[in-house]
Amino acid sequence: MGSRPYSLLLVLSVLFLVTLSNVAEGYNHLRPRDCQPRCTYRCSATSHKKPCMFFCLKCCAKCLCVPAGTYGNKQTCPCYNNWKTQEGRPKCP
Repeated sequence: MGSRPYSLLLVLSVLFLVTLSNVAEGYNHLRPRDCQPRCTYRCSATSHKKPCMFFCLKCCAKCLCVPAGTYGNKQTCPCYNNWKTQEGRPKCP
């Protein structure tokens, strides 16, 4: 009889963790209207703002994701990270 409260607590804890993981996973998935501010920040540190914005917006429209920060972190957005040019170089900034 004493194990019943622990079972309920365990089930509630698992449900809470599943909910938290879904929220964290969905953080990078954007709506198209969210691309402009994210790309503006992503390209803020470069001296080549115009091409950076062009490709960032193009990548965001396709992938609905922009990595955090002004450089790197592409592993958080696989589509953005894996899209390459014909020469095999990264397409997304």
